[in-house]
Amino acid sequence: MEERIRFITHKGQRILLVDLSNCSAEEVATAARLVPSYTAPEPRGSLLLLGDFSGAKVDKNALTALKEATAYDQPHLKRSAWVGVEALPKVFYDNIKNFSRRTLPTFNTREEALEYLVTEQPASAAS
Repeated sequence: MEERIRFITHKGQRILLVDLSNCSAEEVATAARLVPSYTAPEPRGSLLLLGDFSGAKVDKNALTALKEATAYDQPHLKRSAWVGVEALPKVFYDNIKNFSRRTLPTFNTREEALEYLVTEQPASAAS
């Protein structure tokens, strides 16, 4: 699973890519539990994170792991973007947002998400 969580560079900026595309619910849960080990060493408010859920499956166990990781990671993030959230039931996405008390901007493509992450404008109201 760790090969799905890695740092990439886009326009000279370091981004943590959490690639959950086409993962089973069990794989999503496993990866979500690994993410804090990547975010915790980063300075508060410094990390850019891209989550790709395209084609991923999510069950209650995966939802719980995602909620916990999203809440835990929050202090370390400067900005995050999610792609492929149509794979998540809306109630799950809303539950993650509410639990973590984060805005979770969503995009149709990785390229759109990457551009958002490296733009130095204030976070938009996208959700």
